[in-house]
Amino acid sequence: MGFLDKLRKGLTRTREKVASGFRAVLPFGKPVDEAVLDELESTMLASDMGPAIVAKLIDRVRKEWKRGAIKQTQDIVAHLKEHVVELWPEGDRTIHYANEGPTVILVTGINGSGKTTSVAKLAKYFKDQNKTVILGACDTFRAAAVAQLTEWSDRIGVQIVKHKQDADPGAVAYDACEAAVARKADVLLIDTAGRLHTQDHLMRELGKIHKVVRRKIEGSPHEVLLVLDATIGQNAVNQARVFSQHVDVTGLFLAKLDGSAKGGVVIGIRDQIDVPVKFVGLGETPADIEPFDPQWFVEALFGDSTE
Repeated sequence: MGFLDKLRKGLTRTREKVASGFRAVLPFGKPVDEAVLDELESTMLASDMGPAIVAKLIDRVRKEWKRGAIKQTQDIVAHLKEHVVELWPEGDRTIHYANEGPTVILVTGINGSGKTTSVAKLAKYFKDQNKTVILGACDTFRAAAVAQLTEWSDRIGVQIVKHKQDADPGAVAYDACEAAVARKADVLLIDTAGRLHTQDHLMRELGKIHKVVRRKIEGSPHEVLLVLDATIGQNAVNQARVFSQHVDVTGLFLAKLDGSAKGGVVIGIRDQIDVPVKFVGLGETPADIEPFDPQWFVEALFGDSTE
């Protein structure tokens, strides 16, 4: 199964809301009017895109309708897809690799978001690109987190730097950086402790790890990826906003997209938080990861309103 097919399957529950709603409010050949646009707005809000971006998209559709670029309901979906794709310039979605030495990527998120599994997926993704990968097991407080990441490292075939449970995460990050430099690794993935975005002391600890890494490897971390659970919808927007206040989040990993009826949150996040989605997770195995492609996303999300 190709990625677009997997993405379409993963977004089935969201698309059922969107496409079925579109079929109801956008029957083929119906002239566009204000009543159609009002019904369309309600349908889009049901996908958890968020009111701000829905209002912007509807406003753009309305302007194109008034200038004659949209005449009938079947014209609307193509315009929506085009506008949504424009939210993600290609340069924003690429990984920023180090010019010299290991590329350091911090991965953060709350417990239950799928963070550690997402680290494993990233490790396999980079290994499949023929890069040498080291994992830093800095999630030392959650029971079995280190053991879980160790198991993933064995399965994928990458190295891991770890301490005992309850060890100082900063010390693990320090040793992981030293190992990455000494072993000439291409990528160092640091799994940080899951933390609630409402707990300031835990967020400050994340900032400490950030400082340790920055001191050990110049220019790092090169990426800070925040793992968000797609199934929580607009709550993911709030998490992204608070995390960004404490650490320079450079990209998002949207996990559990295959189990969500709220896939439209991807659009809401991009509009409200100026951080691009860089990867999506569509299953439980390490291979279930793909770089985010907005063109594929809109095709999988909106589908064909007449299908």
